[in-house]
Formats: sequence, C-alpha cells, structure tokens
Amino acid sequence: MAEKIKCIIYLSYHLTITILAGGTGSIKLVRGLAAIEKNIVVISNVGDNIWLYGLYVCPDIDTLIYGLADLLDKKRGWGLKGDSFHCLDQMKKIGLPTWFGLGDKDLAMHLLRTSMIKEGKSLSETTDFFTKRYSINAQIVPATDREMSTRIVTTRKGEMHLQEFWVKYHGRLRVRDIRYESACSALANPAAIDAIERCRAVLIAPGNPVSSIGPITALPNLREQLARNRKKVIAISPLIGKKAVSGPAVKYMRALGLENSSVGVAKYYREFVSKFVISSVDRDMKSQIDALGMEVYHTNITMKVRKDEVRLARYLLNLIKRKKIES
Repeated sequence: MAEKIKCIIYLSYHLTITILAGGTGSIKLVRGLAAIEKNIVVISNVGDNIWLYGLYVCPDIDTLIYGLADLLDKKRGWGLKGDSFHCLDQMKKIGLPTWFGLGDKDLAMHLLRTSMIKEGKSLSETTDFFTKRYSINAQIVPATDREMSTRIVTTRKGEMHLQEFWVKYHGRLRVRDIRYESACSALANPAAIDAIERCRAVLIAPGNPVSSIGPITALPNLREQLARNRKKVIAISPLIGKKAVSGPAVKYMRALGLENSSVGVAKYYREFVSKFVISSVDRDMKSQIDALGMEVYHTNITMKVRKDEVRLARYLLNLIKRKKIES
C-alpha cells in the first residue's frame, strides 16, 4: 500500500508544468493548458507593474487571474468583461490624467492589493489570495516580490515606463533601447526557482520576448536556474514569418538588434531553451535554429478561439511526454 502511495505522489510530481508568461499572448496558452492539466505553475512577468492613482497595478498578473477565471474582456485583451469606466470619466472631468484605463469593477482588485501590500503582505501573498478567491487551480507566482519595471528608451521623448510607452503613446514612438530597472538587484521568487527545478517541463509562452518574457529572464538567479535546467525548457515562438501574432514584439526586437523572425527569438533564448516550437509556415527556418543547438518542432501556433488554445496545449503536452519516454 505504501509503495502505491509513493507511486501516485511521484506521478503527480512529474506531471507539473511550469510556464513563463506575460502579456495577452500568454494567457491563451495558459488557459489551454489549465483546461487539460490541473497541476501547473505560472511564473508571471512583473516588469509592467506600475503605481497609478496611488494604486499598485499588476496588468499581467491580473490578466492571468481574469483569464483563468473566465472573466477577461476578450475583445480588449485586458480588464473585466462588461466593465464600466465611470470613475475614470469623473477623474477626467476634474482634470486628472486618465491615459491608463482602470474599470470600475477592476478597481476592486487594485484597491485590495494595494491595501494588503501597505499592510506588509508580499506580492506573492496577495496573488495567492486572489487566485483562491477566484477558485483558480493553477498556481500563479510573481517572478519576483520586489519592484522592478521595464523601461523604454525612445529617441524623441526619452525614457519612460513600458505602460506609458504602450498605452499613453500607443507604441508609436521610435524605440532606441529597453532596460529592466532593478532587475539585477531583484532576487527571483523562491517559489519560481523551486517550480523550475521540480517540474517535468518548463514552457515559455508565446508572449513578447522582450517585454513579457525578458523581464522574467533578466532576474539573474532565475536565468541561471533556467540555464541549469535547459534540457526541459521549451519555448513557443510569438512570431509567424516576420510579424508578431500580437503586440509590438518586432519593434522591441529591432531596438535590441535582433532579427524579427523566429530565428531572432531563438537567438534571444538560446542560453536557456533546448526545444523551440515554431509555426509550420516557418519550417524553412528549422536549419538555422537547429544550428543554435535547439530541437525544432513546427505546428499551427495560432490561437484564435478556445479550441485552438487546447489544441496547442495538447500538442505541447504530447511533446513533453514523448521526449520523456525517448530520454
């Protein structure tokens, strides 16, 4: 009987999937995986977190929570579906800057999180509180509990927070550089380090490699942990051809001198990724990515509807199981 219990624990332990996620592109894959695999850990980007109107706003964490709770506004890709913006309208009337949209229902999350943080709770503790309140099975782990931010250096307006660049200026300014403020001194969340070590496989979701995944991998001890576990790290390209599936990935990649293709993304990830999944459209790039020391797989990576999310998730889980058997 004891041996049977040990076996069950061992199987559960090795079925854990860890996902690095950030942005609107990531939630689709996370949602697909959560629909068919209960034991998953999501390491979330915190580089786009920002203090606004006295509130601590965590866009990527909130998108994960709302997406997994089936509350996400799918049309906008952020916020709560069916939300209103009366508070923001009133702020505008009294002359306050309102370039960042916070819905009336969405404010509840930011108000409570800010209150908890001011009372001494960590970002991990507040995130865990909300995942439980929304009955989410997946564990969402902020990449770090310390504050860090993604900064965009523009040629005309100088340096600014990612949210200001993307929301206030609609991503139209020319980008000269991107940097991750406080990343070098911000230790990764111990739970994130542990998840990478213990899981069966690490997936890097098809989020923006520079602004969604880059802030996570900019944490030195997390990057080292990924490199140590490189054999089980699988990345999914966010690009098809020379275009991003969504968002300003190409603009950011050009600013860092990276080729705007799956080959460019592979080069950016080569230190800590051993397997790379690209679109079947880009199968002719396989040899170039092979040369980087990666195993390359191609499939349909487009996720337009829920069925697509589950399809890609199943493909990845089957790949993980197959590689485990082969090894």
